[in-house]
Amino acid sequence: MKLKSIASRKFGSILLALLCTSSAIAAVSALAWVIATVFNRGIGQFSIEFFTSTSGPVGSAEGGVAHAIAGTVIMTFLGALVAIPLGLLVGVYLSEFGKDSSLGKLTRSSCDLLAGTPSIIVGLFVYSLLVRPFGHFSGWAGATSLGILMMPMVARTSESVLQLVPNHLREAGLALGIPRWRTTLRIIFGAARKGLVTGCFLALARVAGETSPLLFTALNNTSWPWPFNEPVANVPVTVFNYAMSPYREMQDKAWGAALFMMFLSLSFGIAARFFVSRSSK
Repeated sequence: MKLKSIASRKFGSILLALLCTSSAIAAVSALAWVIATVFNRGIGQFSIEFFTSTSGPVGSAEGGVAHAIAGTVIMTFLGALVAIPLGLLVGVYLSEFGKDSSLGKLTRSSCDLLAGTPSIIVGLFVYSLLVRPFGHFSGWAGATSLGILMMPMVARTSESVLQLVPNHLREAGLALGIPRWRTTLRIIFGAARKGLVTGCFLALARVAGETSPLLFTALNNTSWPWPFNEPVANVPVTVFNYAMSPYREMQDKAWGAALFMMFLSLSFGIAARFFVSRSSK
């Protein structure tokens, strides 16, 4: 009876190990399949013209997506310019000042709810706030929607990272007579800087390929993204429009733009992993 019990446990252990290994292989294979497909279909579009020219005539192989890349970079930068400082301040409040307060619990729940909100709902909200009242789409509206998506992720990541800082560092700073706000900015932030940077990169990777909110806010354009108070070109919507085109040349450009977006998202993810590995040493 005892031998049967040992054999059954070993069999269950081996079966579970095989199941977990198979799941891991399936996940890695799916990612490799996506990367290989996008790479093979899109690498042929990479050229100097592709990265330096605006959209060419409809159905033509001429032109590139430089205008869309510029629009994406500008909107992401403007969104991060507001969302990252605000998210860091919220994370500091949740970790250092309002950890167990009623306002802190409400703020934490609100950030979790906002982080789980579908991006298309954020796009509709910004549409009703900044597009419909003014009567036109704009890059400012697109940057606002991206910033709203980034902020809760930065806030919750910052809170988690700051809570990992040992309490004796806080106590040492206060014991030296350093004000609490200076202790937080100089000592706590210094100890957690790599983790905070990681959270910022993860937030950027989260919004780098968002399409739904930009359809309702920035829409798209075929020229350079200025003036910024008009519809602004961006890579995700450009990929969508080109992919839906009946022309093969436009579809090929969509694969090239998709490959660029994949490289952009992967670069943010790799940067985040780099800072995680550095902070763990």
